[in-house]
Amino acid sequence: MGPGVKENETTATEGRKQFQLIIFLCLLNISSFVVPVRGFAMKNCKISYNIAICVQSKLRAVPQDIPSTVKGFDLSANKISRVKISDFKNLPVLTKLELNRNFISQIDNGAFANLISLKKLNLNNNKLVELREDLFNGLSNLTELRINGNRIRAVASTSFKSMISLTFLDISQNKLHDIRKVHSIIQHLPQLRELYIQKNGFTTFHSWELTNSSLQLKYLDLSRNPMTVFQITADVLPNLTWFNVGGSSQKMRWDVRNKTFFSRVSTLDITGLQMSLNDMKTLLESVNSSLTCLRMNAMNHNFAALINISCSIPTLSKLQLRNYKLSSVSSDLIKLCINVTELDLAKNQIQNISDNTFRSIQRLRILDLSRNKLSSVPAATRNLPILQELDLSSNLISKLECDDFANQTMLRQLNLYQNSISALKGCVFKDLIRLQVLKLQSNQMSELHGAFNKHLPNLRQLLLNQNKLTAIKHGEFRGLQSLQNLSLHHNQIHQLEMGCFIGLMNLTDIQLQENRIKEDEINKGSFNDLINLRRLELRDNNIRYGNNSTLPNAPFSQLSRLDTLGIALQHGKGKSYLPHNFLQGLTNLRVFNTRNIQLLTLHKDTFIYTPQLQELDISTNEFRDLSPELFSPIPNLKSLYISKTILGSLEFLVNASLSKLEFLQARKNQYSVISEEIIKSVPALVYVDLQGNSFRCDCDNAWFLQWIENNNQTQVFDAYNFTCNYPVHLKGKELLELDISSCSVDIEFIYFISTTCTVLLFMVVSFTYHFLRWHLAYAYYLFLALLFDTKHKNKQAPKQYDAFISYNTHDEPWVVQELLPKLEGDQGWKLCLHHRDFEPGKPIIDNITDAIYGSRKTICVISRRYLESEWCSREIQVASFRLFDEQKDVLIMVFLEDIPTHELSPYYRMRKLLKKRTYLSWPRAEEHTELFWEKLRQALKTREDPGEDIFQLTVVDAHWQ
Repeated sequence: MGPGVKENETTATEGRKQFQLIIFLCLLNISSFVVPVRGFAMKNCKISYNIAICVQSKLRAVPQDIPSTVKGFDLSANKISRVKISDFKNLPVLTKLELNRNFISQIDNGAFANLISLKKLNLNNNKLVELREDLFNGLSNLTELRINGNRIRAVASTSFKSMISLTFLDISQNKLHDIRKVHSIIQHLPQLRELYIQKNGFTTFHSWELTNSSLQLKYLDLSRNPMTVFQITADVLPNLTWFNVGGSSQKMRWDVRNKTFFSRVSTLDITGLQMSLNDMKTLLESVNSSLTCLRMNAMNHNFAALINISCSIPTLSKLQLRNYKLSSVSSDLIKLCINVTELDLAKNQIQNISDNTFRSIQRLRILDLSRNKLSSVPAATRNLPILQELDLSSNLISKLECDDFANQTMLRQLNLYQNSISALKGCVFKDLIRLQVLKLQSNQMSELHGAFNKHLPNLRQLLLNQNKLTAIKHGEFRGLQSLQNLSLHHNQIHQLEMGCFIGLMNLTDIQLQENRIKEDEINKGSFNDLINLRRLELRDNNIRYGNNSTLPNAPFSQLSRLDTLGIALQHGKGKSYLPHNFLQGLTNLRVFNTRNIQLLTLHKDTFIYTPQLQELDISTNEFRDLSPELFSPIPNLKSLYISKTILGSLEFLVNASLSKLEFLQARKNQYSVISEEIIKSVPALVYVDLQGNSFRCDCDNAWFLQWIENNNQTQVFDAYNFTCNYPVHLKGKELLELDISSCSVDIEFIYFISTTCTVLLFMVVSFTYHFLRWHLAYAYYLFLALLFDTKHKNKQAPKQYDAFISYNTHDEPWVVQELLPKLEGDQGWKLCLHHRDFEPGKPIIDNITDAIYGSRKTICVISRRYLESEWCSREIQVASFRLFDEQKDVLIMVFLEDIPTHELSPYYRMRKLLKKRTYLSWPRAEEHTELFWEKLRQALKTREDPGEDIFQLTVVDAHWQ
């Protein structure tokens, strides 16, 4: 076996290896291309602002189709009983997890191990009984843990050891019973600042049970425990500032040996605490130097005694005294509270307050008298010159007098809601020059009687909703030049007089929904004075237009700064239209809600006035079709609500130019097919809600099904509950269960076949080029010769030349100096030379073929340069094909150089065929040049009969045989 064969085998082996490698890489590329990605079509949840919401979904296990990018996960109010180790393994960026209100009784160890970013965990109201060792492993970044409302009895010593960042812990309403179990928890929590352990059945609290802990607590809630003893003998709570120890159902003994132990407590809550009066004094004395806020509601001691004890604390400024059965309050009762600035006497059933009750507490800034039984504004409040907030809500006040708020020039907020006030007087608010917030909702007012047309220059917010107002008169709010928010919703307003909002130059928000306003009231320019208005709510009124005609005066033409507009019907029948200039002037409108006004259509020019519109709600109307042109003026639209219409298709989106649309809600329509063009027309879509539509379960929806399951940008809400409506035999079947394999070609198989064929073709081409390229080159030129011959074989024109000289330009000197003088000068032959006789402007290939077929013979002057020339190669191929085709001796070869056989590669087979034809060698004729020219003359002279004798010269190179 020769080395050449060995080399070929090695090459073939390497070739096979390369082919196998190419196939492997191609298959690997295919598999990576078709692997499905997790989309946002979740079975029971939805994504909102990067939070997965699965509330009240009747889940019995944690869903596994949640995107790994969510930062919030709300599983509240489900039926989950066990948290498994695999439930949260793919949520590395989750920061908040809500598991409250489930039936969780078991949590596997390591269930939270992968939640490395979790900050807040809520396990409230479950059925946990035990916190086992290493339960919270992995939660080193957790800062807030809530386990309120479980049945926890036992806590392992290492349960909390990994939560080194925890600052807030609420483990209230469990069954710990022993404070030492709390110690086992907090000893591993160096950053803990807030601890809530109320209602755990603790009967005693001894500081020695916590002595091994380094507590930095600032907030501690021990309320609602049946403690009988509270004993502090060591300073275990040196940083405590907020302390709640109230609500004990047992009489408690207070034993704090050193008054400095609670010297930093500023807020104390002893509501409902059962203890002796002496212990009460001792308790309050322990916080005597720092306490600012005291809550002691529903105590069983004498009310006056409690006030005397509490108000004797010199630092006290906030006092809450609720849930006492007081029918009246006198000046003697709170005369010691001279330093109090905030007094809360709500929920005490107070009916009367003497006029001088608050005279002694001149520093009072906030007074809460809500949820009592006052029938009028107490005159005692007039003696509070620096009062800033007064709450008289939820009482029995039926009318307001002119002197009710006399001298209260410093008042900032006044709450009078949920009373029985039927009317106002023009003088009632005359002294409230600094009032900013006035709440009068939920009363019985039908008339305002000019109460707001002169006074209240600094009022910012006025709530008059849920009254019985029927009309807003001219100049009704003239005096409220600073008003920003006006609530008039849920009244019976049906009349808006011209100029009713005059003076409200700074109003930004007005709510008029749930009234009886008709289109005539807004058409007359009632809102023209609200030039700075940002939000106008007119939903659930009686606004209806009977035709689509143009309004003579657009109702909102002066509201160029309006941001949000809502308009909808409250009741009534009949079809409605929206005049196409209804929104004229609203150049900055971003949100428009026009749902449920029984619209039949929208004019294509409706939104030409609102180029900034970003949110549009046209749900619950009777649209049969929408023009894409309708949306052309609002290219910035991001949210579109179009539910409960009779639209049969979303095709209008295709040409609507909504490239920025992110949110689409289209529930309960007649959409049967969602095409690829529809989805691609809204490339920015991140949320789509298509619940309750009549989907067709056939191949028309095949692309839509694939998109639901594979897209990783758009959340398709409730997609797993989509059901089929057509065809009839599939009605009720879930859409995502439809087998669509027959609807499309197997893309993976096609990729495999096409890739394989490509690789095989590449290998064949490479093999052919390496081993057969010269054969192909020869075949190519032979084919060209065939074409040329076919073109000229029927031409019988007489020969113009005795010979055509085929030579390379580099050999032109020999042709001109040697060949031409001898053959044309001495022997008289007529020759054809390309540089002299080719027709100018004619294609080269045509000149060549015409010259060869127009000459009796062709002389090829062959050199190495000749073999390298493309045109020379074509000339000799055409000439040789003429030789084969005509079977005439028409070809003479003259070699100017000795050329070895292996350099004749593409002409080797041709030489074998022409070995009996005439050929001459110029280098061999150096000593016999005359004989060379004579033999050439004889070759030109011989007839073209191939049977005639062939001339042989001694100057011919013998190795050519």
